Amino acid sequence: MENELVVPCDGGAMEEDSGFKWRLKDVMWASVGVVGESALGVTEKVVFSDGTCRILKRFRMVYVRRKGFRRRVARLAEIGQCCDYLVPVRAYLYSKRFKFVVSDYYPMGSLYDLLIGAREHGHTPLTWKKRLKIILQVARAICFIHSQSPARERNMIMNVHGNLKTSNIMIDVDFNAYLSNYGFTQLAKELSDDTHQWNTSSQSPHEPLSRKNDIYHFGLIMLDILGGAKALESIGSCDCERKGDVKDKEGEIFEFTFEGKDRWKVLKVWNMAIECTNRSREARPSIENILLHLSN
Repeated sequence: MENELVVPCDGGAMEEDSGFKWRLKDVMWASVGVVGESALGVTEKVVFSDGTCRILKRFRMVYVRRKGFRRRVARLAEIGQCCDYLVPVRAYLYSKRFKFVVSDYYPMGSLYDLLIGAREHGHTPLTWKKRLKIILQVARAICFIHSQSPARERNMIMNVHGNLKTSNIMIDVDFNAYLSNYGFTQLAKELSDDTHQWNTSSQSPHEPLSRKNDIYHFGLIMLDILGGAKALESIGSCDCERKGDVKDKEGEIFEFTFEGKDRWKVLKVWNMAIECTNRSREARPSIENILLHLSN
């Protein structure tokens, strides 16, 4: 079992110039550090003997067989390579004991890490410009996914992410955002939701995969970026309070400073986040309309 190959997602064999010449034993012998856990599995940073760093997503319970897993991962990787705002899937392994995918490592970590670092550990909070940049880039990633056609391929839903949350948004050193875990809910079962963050987590077992649910979770992400727990609390308010005059509460809700000229944009994002979290699924805007609205 330890000699099983980690298969690259380029459709080819294990070439000498491939970035993935590893076997399972190389992963087992590498330096591994857990960077996150979810209902789907464990996310680990793997450092190999040559200093190469990768992120490994080890699934708790995969519900497709080897052939189906290989086909689905290869297709998700192929689509991901066509978008600048998706984390590329580089390789995978399906063995009797382990099922995982390998992706790029981002030293800055996830958006969740950055937000928690400022809220709980005194790190420098993200500026408004960086927050807006992240929101727009995540929206572009979602727009790319939602535009996939055909929407279904061999029992897979291709035009839905299905697992939108801040811990699945990776950030590079220039504060560019990259959406990860696209389609992973169609590879493995979610066994529990004990580690979910608020409601910005992935789909519940009874929540169908749909673009409207993606929009809802994107709305939660926007609220979290704007003000964390205090902003998320607005979801439970009545419509008149949610859309009402936030001006008197700006200092309480938003966890960053902004100049007068940015104020209208902050409120624009706020109102759009509220629209995305509308209780009525049909009332939620499309991602195309969100991008059009926020880009002006």
